[in-house]
Amino acid sequence: MAVRNNTKNCSNAIVTLLENHGVTHIFGIPGAKIDSLFVALKYSKKIKLVVCRHEQNAAFMAAAFGRLTGTVGVCIATSGPGVTNLVTGLATATSEGDAVLAIGGEVPVNERLKKTHQSLDTTSLMMPATKYSAEITTPDQLCEILGNAIRSAESGRPGAAFVSLPRDIGLADYSGNVQETWGKKLLAGPANQMAIEQALTLLNGSKRPIALLGMQSSDTAFSEHLINFFKKSGIPYVSTFQGAGAWVQRKGGGIYAGRVGLFRNQPADQLLDQADCVLTIGYDSIEYDPFIWNTDTKRPVICVDTIPTAQDNAFMPQAELVGDIGASLNALAVDLKINLAPAFLGRAHDAVQALQVTIDEGGGMQQFPVEPLRLIHELRKVITPETHVALDVGSHYIWANRYCAADHARQVMVSNGQQTLGVAMPWAIAMSMLYPNDRILSVSGDGGFLFSVMELETAVREGAKFVHVIWNSDSYNMVAFQEEAAYGEEAGVSLGAYDVVKLAEAFGCKGYDITSADELPGVLTEAFQSKVPALINVPVDYSRNSILMQNVIQSFVN
Repeated sequence: MAVRNNTKNCSNAIVTLLENHGVTHIFGIPGAKIDSLFVALKYSKKIKLVVCRHEQNAAFMAAAFGRLTGTVGVCIATSGPGVTNLVTGLATATSEGDAVLAIGGEVPVNERLKKTHQSLDTTSLMMPATKYSAEITTPDQLCEILGNAIRSAESGRPGAAFVSLPRDIGLADYSGNVQETWGKKLLAGPANQMAIEQALTLLNGSKRPIALLGMQSSDTAFSEHLINFFKKSGIPYVSTFQGAGAWVQRKGGGIYAGRVGLFRNQPADQLLDQADCVLTIGYDSIEYDPFIWNTDTKRPVICVDTIPTAQDNAFMPQAELVGDIGASLNALAVDLKINLAPAFLGRAHDAVQALQVTIDEGGGMQQFPVEPLRLIHELRKVITPETHVALDVGSHYIWANRYCAADHARQVMVSNGQQTLGVAMPWAIAMSMLYPNDRILSVSGDGGFLFSVMELETAVREGAKFVHVIWNSDSYNMVAFQEEAAYGEEAGVSLGAYDVVKLAEAFGCKGYDITSADELPGVLTEAFQSKVPALINVPVDYSRNSILMQNVIQSFVN
């Protein structure tokens, strides 16, 4: 006889724990080994279950929640291939600093060593992709393991945590107490005072200091501290693709000289080269390899971060401020007395002007297929402070990161660690759920778009609204132009065409085909008025991509 939801079982205890922690959405795909958790979620009054079309996309959506809220995003999948499909999403989350809790089903404990359907050592599989990976093998372990998983995911530099839930454990009764303190966040203070004094000595003794802002600098929890630091210091700063951008200057001070990443040839790179002291804030070397931007220089480097620096031949900081980033910046700002060289400030303003000159070129470009800078020009006009942007990976990702500004912390989501294809649309769906009254813009190439196109059905079913712009080159173009630079030819990058308008209509969405550059403003305006997701197919001319690598100061291509 079928048994309805047993409110005393471990699956219901998991739901209670997640409710207590403030989780509002869970993304996943059901299956026999995890179905008790899906049944328990059916009765939750605080958590919305979002059934997805692919586990990888469920992990991406959870990662967006983790990055944008600071509370773990949660995804769930069944055993075997369900869990293996989570790996890319969790590896991406860990590389990008996104707090995610993934729960994967597993065969019953007494079948773990048998050759039975979907039996797999998923905890070992997940160890390289996560900060924490463990299996619940007895009911009394449940809150201990989940609590530690959540704390690991959210603490220090955030990342993914994985918990394996055998089917029989999910169904078993739980007799423990699901206290609200399980998984409770830890509060950190500023860095050690001696480290702060070391940093002050280096900064106050410099004439050409510069700050390099990394991905954790864009955490909304540190926004005011970051603004106040630059108000006090007035030093120039540059950002990685995921670091805090121009909004810090607009709201605080300092001079924002642009973004750095991938290829060392930007005005911001030239300014970084001239600095006599570098202050990194929330920077991870995965964002922009130190050997590219910090080789053959004897200048001191100071790091402000939540965790110790991963030492590198090209990255050996003289001072490390490990603690809460905001608190450390506040402590550092108290005794700052920097005497900036006027010539260096002049070079910083020159970098700003050089960046603007390139941006301004886009407005006059009339060619078709559309040139990247013209498309950037049109997108910049529709990105308001109430617009949230999700960027996929491809040639468009380089153009957009270099030349699109942000109005506030984490307004633009980027995969700058694993550089994972297919993230934009799942992120846009998650953004629509978090910000239902705001505008959501996502961007991908024609290659990356098809990695997650199936989630259009999820978007329509859940009432998500966003505009997705496809930069269409019928190729994996980011690979193509780098192959051309490295080998003088392309290989394995050509793709076939597909009808975006018919595809959109098949899912109940709105579709547009751009046939001239001048159509872009009107189509974008109309698309943002759509009550369903809107897809805009833009044929793009990437023949000028060579300028992305022009005058590169490095001996290799990524």
